Amino acid sequence: MASYALQRLFLMIPTFIGVTLIGFFIMRLAPGDPAELRAAGGLGAAAGAGISIDKRVAVDEALAQWRAQYGLDRPLHIQYGIWVKNLLTLNFGESFKDNQQVWGKILERLPVTIKLNVLAIFLVYLVAIPLGIYSATHPNSFSDQALTLGAFVLFAVPLVWAATMAIVFICGGDFFYLFPPGGLESLDYSQEWPLWRKIKDHAWHLFLPVVLMSYDGFAGLSRYMRASMLEVLGQDYVRVARAKGLAESLVVFKHALRNSLIPLVTILAAILPGLVGGSVIIETIFSIPGLGQLGYQSVLARDYPTIMALFTVSAVLTLIGILISDLLLSVVDPRIAFGRRE
Repeated sequence: MASYALQRLFLMIPTFIGVTLIGFFIMRLAPGDPAELRAAGGLGAAAGAGISIDKRVAVDEALAQWRAQYGLDRPLHIQYGIWVKNLLTLNFGESFKDNQQVWGKILERLPVTIKLNVLAIFLVYLVAIPLGIYSATHPNSFSDQALTLGAFVLFAVPLVWAATMAIVFICGGDFFYLFPPGGLESLDYSQEWPLWRKIKDHAWHLFLPVVLMSYDGFAGLSRYMRASMLEVLGQDYVRVARAKGLAESLVVFKHALRNSLIPLVTILAAILPGLVGGSVIIETIFSIPGLGQLGYQSVLARDYPTIMALFTVSAVLTLIGILISDLLLSVVDPRIAFGRRE
């Protein structure tokens, strides 16, 4: 397995280069120019101060200065080469928006996004696996049909709408105030609070965002678990185990469950990118200072260095998630061997 993991790490390099190359050119060729935003802001301030200027000449000169400062006056392939060279030293440059170091801004917000995504993945599998097992062991029953209907309804509900309705109905909008409408801490939060109170306050703020990020995940994953479990329960070795007189719980949890988890481990590689994308919506709506909120603000400001840095972090997390998913397959199913066995 070690040799396979090493091979995959090397294969991640050309994959990463291809992904970042496509993202870089799409971002630079998209409508909008950060130099125009900065030049327009400077001219507006100058006009507000009552300075007389030739507008057309001033705009052209300002655009040229800002493009030269940002390096936007160079060909795209040279810009990408400079970006890759800086990336090797983990230097994402300075933000176009506030001239702060991009890497520092990411390190400040990365723990929040990782915490949201780890909790969401844990909740997805914690809910999906038991629901899938129950539905598979009670096929076509009323409870199975109710769970199936509920899963399809949750899967079809848009995250933006669900988050908005949650704020209106249970976050102090027009009805109940069960959860805070935003942030990670209460307004009266103090470092002098005892540990249990800090954990309680933090959990109160995180509960609703984590549930909203994961509800469509465990709805869809529970259906995958049900289908996989039903397929495994129909295998010959399961029939033999039942014929031996083993208890149904022993048949399900010892003989069928492990093989049923194989598709769910594979799906893990697709869940992580989806959660990263969902964190943009949740962090923006609930004012959570994570990478998602930073990305949304950076797109509005045409902050190319920050956008590209966030894109890079997401790409790396996705590639790592795919690698972890593949490695976990050998843990779930020992018949899967990576590389050549002696």
